[in-house]
Amino acid sequence: MSPREYLTSLLADARRAVVFTGAGISTESGIPDFRSPGGIWSRMKPIYFDEFVASEEKRREAWTRTFSGTMRWVGAKPNKGHYAVARLIARGRATAVITQNVDNLHQESGVPVSQVVELHGNASYATCLDCGLRHELEVLKQSFLGRGEIPSCRDCGGLVKTATISFGQAMPQNKMERATQETLGCDLFIVLGSSLVVYPAAAFPLMAKENGAKLVIINREPTEQDDFVDLVIHDDIGPILSAAVPPD
Repeated sequence: MSPREYLTSLLADARRAVVFTGAGISTESGIPDFRSPGGIWSRMKPIYFDEFVASEEKRREAWTRTFSGTMRWVGAKPNKGHYAVARLIARGRATAVITQNVDNLHQESGVPVSQVVELHGNASYATCLDCGLRHELEVLKQSFLGRGEIPSCRDCGGLVKTATISFGQAMPQNKMERATQETLGCDLFIVLGSSLVVYPAAAFPLMAKENGAKLVIINREPTEQDDFVDLVIHDDIGPILSAAVPPD
């Protein structure tokens, strides 16, 4: 049985799969990853959470990056891989998508918001760090670009930041708990486009495997967890997954 045939067989047998995605699924939508040569962090230094909170200069720099399109999330569209994942959810084969991505492309591809567990937040809106109120980026953009106003909360006056988890910022406990529950409840865990080097998120695949689930990794480059899986495919995600989960 070829790797592609085995993948199709695993998906057919799964009753409660979980999909875990990293930057590699979105590079096929034109979004650069973070750590490879030419990636985002090779071109600009990340702004740490403590820097954002303590420095008006750093906050202004962060918002300039957001509204200049430097991060290249704005305008990206879901690709074949995202739509194949959405079909797995719609057909009841997978219960959740646990993602390290912040680009909102799983939701845009049709996965219900309630079934996307965003470990690192979401770059498509902002929140107040004090009261948690949601702020839409388009409204903040007008004030920032038009009057140079660094966003603050319209309710409490607190600091407003894109709803992403920055370096040095605590992981969202509720999301980690939900991801753990989904991982321990699955019979198939599928990793798509993650280098599996960022912890604690990278612990979930082995957690699933140790709990008895089958483990699949589809990633262009090898990972440190390749030796522990039931199936590993080093190739582009979109074509592989689309063939295994074809449209109706």
